Amino acid sequence: MIAAMIATACLALGLVLITEGLAWALAPSLLERLLEALRTLPMDARRNLGLAALALGVALVWLAKQIGA
Repeated sequence: MIAAMIATACLALGLVLITEGLAWALAPSLLERLLEALRTLPMDARRNLGLAALALGVALVWLAKQIGA
């Protein structure tokens, strides 16, 4: 059970790093503009975006586990 949880966490972290690395490698100027746009948002809006991303991530990991990943 613990081994499966560690494997899932490693898989999730690896996928995040792949996605982040691709974004920075393929479109660094676009990401810079996105970060500038995020700086203009109020703190509460940024926090809500973070919570929404967290909820979506948890839902996707749960769905992947249900499917059999």
